[in-house]
Amino acid sequence: MNNIFSDRISDVPRSFIREILKVAVDTSVISFAGGLPNRDLFPVAELQAAVNKVFESAGKEVLQYSNSEGYPKLREYISRRYLEKKGLDIPVENILITSGSQQGLDLLGKTFLNEGDDVIIEEPGYLGAIQAFSVYKSVFNPVRVTEDGMDVDGLKEVISARSPKLMYSVPNFQNPSGISYSVKNRSAIADVLKSTSTLLIEDDPYGDLRFTGDEKESFGKILPEKTILLGSFSKTIVPSFRLGWITAPNNDVMEKLIIAKQASDLHTNYFIQRVICQYIADNDLQKHIDKIIKVYNSQRLAMVRSIEKYFPSGVSHTHPEGGMFLWATLPEGTSSMELFDFAIKDKVAFVPGIPFYINKEKTNTLRLNFSCVDEETIETGIKRLGKSIEKIIS
Repeated sequence: MNNIFSDRISDVPRSFIREILKVAVDTSVISFAGGLPNRDLFPVAELQAAVNKVFESAGKEVLQYSNSEGYPKLREYISRRYLEKKGLDIPVENILITSGSQQGLDLLGKTFLNEGDDVIIEEPGYLGAIQAFSVYKSVFNPVRVTEDGMDVDGLKEVISARSPKLMYSVPNFQNPSGISYSVKNRSAIADVLKSTSTLLIEDDPYGDLRFTGDEKESFGKILPEKTILLGSFSKTIVPSFRLGWITAPNNDVMEKLIIAKQASDLHTNYFIQRVICQYIADNDLQKHIDKIIKVYNSQRLAMVRSIEKYFPSGVSHTHPEGGMFLWATLPEGTSSMELFDFAIKDKVAFVPGIPFYINKEKTNTLRLNFSCVDEETIETGIKRLGKSIEKIIS
């Protein structure tokens, strides 16, 4: 049947992480593979109360079609929080509610990318963005990221050699590496981009989950005329509601995004928008986020301690100040894909680095998620993984 499928979908890779999760369904396997929030922290009772209140106050209304831009009060809240938390003045009319920030990526691809258009992505970079933009047959230009942020010289090379329409970045607690761009690095990137036609996408699903260190300025403040912001409630409230948003830098971009949204699904689930808005009105969201931060930080520290205790010498790792991920690098010449086969036999799973790169067949890197595994299990799992690493090295 291959001749009936579009070229567009034929070139899009399957989600490597989703495939790994199938392998790790065995309950005896300790999994650091998923990018999952901790279900024990979901505000179940509070959301149930919000659902009941929405039905009682506006039952018929919330079951009807709604506008494409999203519930005005929810957009007002997002605008207000940007101002209070980040000092960003984002007009309500430039905020579009999406079905998760993943749909935001799809809408951006639909709005901006023709076949063959150049896109700058981080290396390693977020698999979801690679998958979303692959649909539009874009040309990826990976630029290396380090503990300090994106390699500015590498960025300059791409800018001078190509004419990228978009640059995609996760500057806070990046997925997969957990790194954050430094203040100096953000400023240097802005200096490179300000005289170009390239638009910068700042995806910030983990930004509220800071454990340590100082808040860094958003590109939305440093480079407001060129920055598109993506946000989500998946990491701070619940992921299954699939509720996110895009902010546009001007009315022209917003108008095209709305058209793309209407062509995709008319509007995001209106009932869920009202439930989230009711939950926020009735509860202290920051207090809930602080609870998540406390738990995740303890789990992060448990993973770092365990790595330093059980991993053999020659293995390095990042030191995330927040978020959900840690990135480990094996000794040169070691394959993380080969390690995965050893690890599964030892009843522990992780994500090998390959899907986070473009056109690489072998890497010595791996992503570890610490958010949905308790501290005791983290130590047990890292101990198992340490033994697997020793096997493959020897």
